Amino acid sequence: MHFEKKVREFFEIDKRLYFVFLCLITFLVLLIKKNFVENETAAFEVLESRGQIGVLNLINAFQYLTIPFFYLWKFTFTGFILWLGSFAFGYKISFRKCWQIAMIAETLFLIPEMLKIIYFMYVFTDPNLFEIRAFYPFSLMNLVDYEEVASKWHYPLKALNIFEIIYWAILMYGIHFAVKKKREVAVLIVLFSYVPVFLLWLWFYVSVYK
Repeated sequence: MHFEKKVREFFEIDKRLYFVFLCLITFLVLLIKKNFVENETAAFEVLESRGQIGVLNLINAFQYLTIPFFYLWKFTFTGFILWLGSFAFGYKISFRKCWQIAMIAETLFLIPEMLKIIYFMYVFTDPNLFEIRAFYPFSLMNLVDYEEVASKWHYPLKALNIFEIIYWAILMYGIHFAVKKKREVAVLIVLFSYVPVFLLWLWFYVSVYK
């Protein structure tokens, strides 16, 4: 009960402050990955020797600047799906609360990024850029040779990972605390709203990839 109370309080955190915190932490993690992992590859050194590093720096700057806009889009979309799912099951929950649940759950995905940094800094210390981009901790991608798999399958294989499953569980807990009903109801809401949309997105990605 004490743990559940703490979790409930966490889901009530000020969403504006947490959004800023999440953006700043994401920026920091991305900055470390760029400077201490990707920029240490041979490909980066070749570009630097050719004086072509400016374009890459411009791309990196764009990634940094789009962090809050990407999060706004993702939380709005995910929150809307959860809101629709709750409505379909006859439970009233505000879109604002669904948006907040999506935001808090997103924090989980900082963990695999940090594990990726640690892996390439201290375990596999001489990767190329393709190996870095193909790696995702505890994903299906790790079970295959990325060079033997068509490029269109790289993203889906990375997206299907243990952290995604845990993400679903966090969404379920968030809905459970929000609707104040049995946990089974929250499980059904997420399984029949967010999960099908996620799998449909992967199918769409593979279908249109060229």
